Amino acid sequence: MKALAITNKGLESISALEIYELIGKKAKIGETVVSFEADENEICRLCYMGRSFVKVIELLKEFDFKTKEDIIKNSNIKIDAKTFVVRCQREGSHDFTSQEISEEVGEAIFNSNKIKVELEDPEKTVYVYVYGDKCYIGIDYAGIDLSKREYKIFSHPASVRGNIAYSLLRIADYSRKNVLLDPFCKSGEICIEAALSSCGLSQNFYSKNKFAFLKFAEFDFEKEDKKAKLDEKVEISCFDTIGANLKAAEKNAKIAGVNKKIRFSRIDTDWLDVKVKEKSVDCIVTILPDFKEEKIAEKNYKEFFYQAKYVLKKNGVAVLLCKKPEIVKKASDLKLAEEFEVMSGKQKLAVLKYKA
Repeated sequence: MKALAITNKGLESISALEIYELIGKKAKIGETVVSFEADENEICRLCYMGRSFVKVIELLKEFDFKTKEDIIKNSNIKIDAKTFVVRCQREGSHDFTSQEISEEVGEAIFNSNKIKVELEDPEKTVYVYVYGDKCYIGIDYAGIDLSKREYKIFSHPASVRGNIAYSLLRIADYSRKNVLLDPFCKSGEICIEAALSSCGLSQNFYSKNKFAFLKFAEFDFEKEDKKAKLDEKVEISCFDTIGANLKAAEKNAKIAGVNKKIRFSRIDTDWLDVKVKEKSVDCIVTILPDFKEEKIAEKNYKEFFYQAKYVLKKNGVAVLLCKKPEIVKKASDLKLAEEFEVMSGKQKLAVLKYKA
């Protein structure tokens, strides 16, 4: 069957790579989506083990449209279920709302299938994803937003969703053999994602009962959990200059079950060369702090790059998520290897990859 994974704009190649690693299928990349062939069990596995997705659906229809009527006209799909509901996610500027699409597509499916609409506890959820002038309709296997993390109880205004944090690690080519440092940890999601992926433990380990596919498919969670290498040794350092951030990160890591795999320490960035050995770090992956004044920002970023150059190994990498890439680039004396944008909600963030 056809399947579709939805992700953030800018992360499509990461999702395609993850699909190939998890189920061995090559994916076609579109804007915010990747499409591929998969069976029922493989789609379930992507929901449980995939880390870079927002949604994974069985794809029933995809088409370009101009008007709302085009979407309704293409909604004559067959649903094998006793009850259903329609949910719509809409991205872009349109002269209709997500609620209108949910209601009118729901009516079209009811008329062609004569099955009951159940708003609270449906057997299957029909998911309509509208992005620009493209529409995708399918069965939602996840039933939850896969970019969210159950462990993230203590948050920070500048933190990002778990799927973005994980993708930054992939951009850095991080593996469990690497020494990882996040000097501005905030709520700790980068280090937590590193620890979870290093030992192969699903970030959904404690929320298995929330998946929509449990109502119509069988999946062996235990088989996947047995593959996890919980005794895997990793070197992950989670630092921050603010004690409250560090406490939040440590609490989140404990909820995720990986706090013992991470070293937490309150360290000012300009003391890294005292606290961290020279040429000892393979990857720095972090969300750079934002500063209102350009001069202050440039001064702080210059100090960060000085310290990064000291602690990074030869051929080490620094992957930085930031709001003001031009100031960051102006302050850096490392080699910029890659630069692109990622959408976090409606906010554009820059990803800068540097090599030592």
